[in-house]
Amino acid sequence: MRIQSIPPLLRYYGSFLQPDVAKIRLGLGGAAPGGNDFHLDAAAEWICRAQDAHPGGGVARSYSLVYNPYFGRRGWIPPYPETTGYIIPTMFDYAHRSGRQEAFERAVRMAEWECEVQMASGAVQGGTVDQAPTPAIFNTGQVIFGWIRAFQETGRERFLESATRAGGFLLESQAADGAWRKHLSEYASSTMASYTYNTRTAWALLLLSTVTGEPRFREAAVRNIDHALGQQLENGWFASNCLYDPARPLLHTIAYAIRGVMECGAILDNREYLAGARKAADALLGQVREDGSLAGCFDDRWQPAASWSCLTGDAQIAHIWGRLCQITGEEKYREGARRTIDFLKRVQLLATEDPGIRGGIGGSDPISGRYGRYEILNWAVKFFMDALMIDASLAEREAR
Repeated sequence: MRIQSIPPLLRYYGSFLQPDVAKIRLGLGGAAPGGNDFHLDAAAEWICRAQDAHPGGGVARSYSLVYNPYFGRRGWIPPYPETTGYIIPTMFDYAHRSGRQEAFERAVRMAEWECEVQMASGAVQGGTVDQAPTPAIFNTGQVIFGWIRAFQETGRERFLESATRAGGFLLESQAADGAWRKHLSEYASSTMASYTYNTRTAWALLLLSTVTGEPRFREAAVRNIDHALGQQLENGWFASNCLYDPARPLLHTIAYAIRGVMECGAILDNREYLAGARKAADALLGQVREDGSLAGCFDDRWQPAASWSCLTGDAQIAHIWGRLCQITGEEKYREGARRTIDFLKRVQLLATEDPGIRGGIGGSDPISGRYGRYEILNWAVKFFMDALMIDASLAEREAR
């Protein structure tokens, strides 16, 4: 072992001695589930602290409970353009639900920051804002969601201009068959020529088309969804669909792929797209564990391929089931969403006053799982908020 490697190693193992880390490792970081708004407020407050952790308006990528050798630090990791982009609609939704003007203003600041860090090509960079900027297709699509919503909420043309420039970059980079093979993230798997989960980028382009009236964005979205459905097996599983291992994709990227197909199907009233999304969502309904969680990865037979649970993916799938309940009216989706949301409530980190931890959602359960190991991820918190808000909306509809 080289001498210069000893201090980071000591910092890493030494950080496990913190009481809160030990408590979370033992599964004692959560609390008894409460009402949706209680958990939602705690999650939103974590997002606010993540935004305040660094100057400028972007949201810290994560809070690392232990020393992170990759980022060279413990605590708040620098802002992440990709996920800040899709946190923006969540914060606007929360602002309207809670009546908190501060949340609205924070969402606007996030959108302004995204304009400031947008690349000259119109692209959004991969990785955190302190890393060397390289254009990334998926990241660009996710920030379009934020700019569109900020434009709709404020009427400021600056946001629509940024979204349109980003859309132009995506069109220039798309292959004729609808896939994106250029400008894939340097921070994701290099084993695939394209990522099926870019259906979520297609959804962003379809929304951009509805706002701008430009058919070129709609046509590009349709090409990509058609390509993605060509990657889907009869049982609903998607190929070329992971950050690490396409044979055993993460629940996180499985959910990305489903959501993009589903939302495009809903906007276009396309039964084929909705059927493709439901095929995968229904397969996962049959895989819910007794505690309400799902495995972190699945193989092409929908067999669990990880013992740990990917909490981001759990929250995303719960939200997808909630949306399918809205779209179809089928109660099975409502029940699946409830079970998984109750699980997420139990593992939300509430048994601490540490501002970097309280209200957060870990990358994995247990926290030592492969995805987001020993981190609270801003996108896990965002998708948990989305799941809570759609669950509350369904409950309010039922009560009427």
